[in-house]
Amino acid sequence: MNIAIIGLGWLGLPLARSLYQQSHFVIGSTTSPKKLAELKNEGFNTVQFKLDPHPVGISFQKLFEMDIAIITIPPGSAYQSGEFYLEQLKFLKYLLENSSIQKVIFMSSTSIYPKESRKISYDENENLDDSTVGNQILLRAESIFQKNNSFDSTVIRFGGLMGEDRVPLNYFSGKENVDGESRVNYIHQSDAIGIVEWTLSTNLWNRTFNAVAPIHPKKRDIFSSNAEKLGLTLPKSYKSEEEKENRLIGSSAISKTGFYFKFPDPLDFTYRITD
Repeated sequence: MNIAIIGLGWLGLPLARSLYQQSHFVIGSTTSPKKLAELKNEGFNTVQFKLDPHPVGISFQKLFEMDIAIITIPPGSAYQSGEFYLEQLKFLKYLLENSSIQKVIFMSSTSIYPKESRKISYDENENLDDSTVGNQILLRAESIFQKNNSFDSTVIRFGGLMGEDRVPLNYFSGKENVDGESRVNYIHQSDAIGIVEWTLSTNLWNRTFNAVAPIHPKKRDIFSSNAEKLGLTLPKSYKSEEEKENRLIGSSAISKTGFYFKFPDPLDFTYRITD
């Protein structure tokens, strides 16, 4: 396959490397001149591309000469509004519609689901509109790529991305009054990459999938596992909470297609500790 990955970040770059190792032709983009130079020195096919919100960069037209595009652009930062993000995506969609791209994977997030906890898990059949959605910007972002006649598209909604250098306890180590009873909606980086590759290899187009490990342990138990295996410091204290309903995200839809999680239980996630 000829694949463009728009955004070589924490997930996009290892995905690109994995696809390249499988003999696909891969070209990726970065907004950073420094990272561009580093990846080119590594021998990686990379171009500089930024949506500001209009497209700017160097030789970025190469991205749109591919057959497949994978969009990993995060929904902005504290310095950018949601409307700016949507404008970025509209410019991007225009470029895609006027290119050789035939298939698009848009990486979204499970934060699109309502924030309320309940007994039943949220799944891809949830009725989402402006009155129920957890993140209106994401709902509008997904619709930009779903409503078109120029290419097939699939949306993948990722849960909390963990694994490698992202260790849950690192965000709470030594802190007080930490929530330990909530159950998590995490996915390991390896499975996140695996779901994208599975979508490509099995032609799962014009679909929406949740990408979340099927087992949802409590945060407290994950922190204890991280501390024991990695020698990290536990939180100083936890909130006094009783067993409660949780906001859980179901992942049965992708499993029903034949995908198997390497890390179905976040208690078994592997990590790479760096200095």
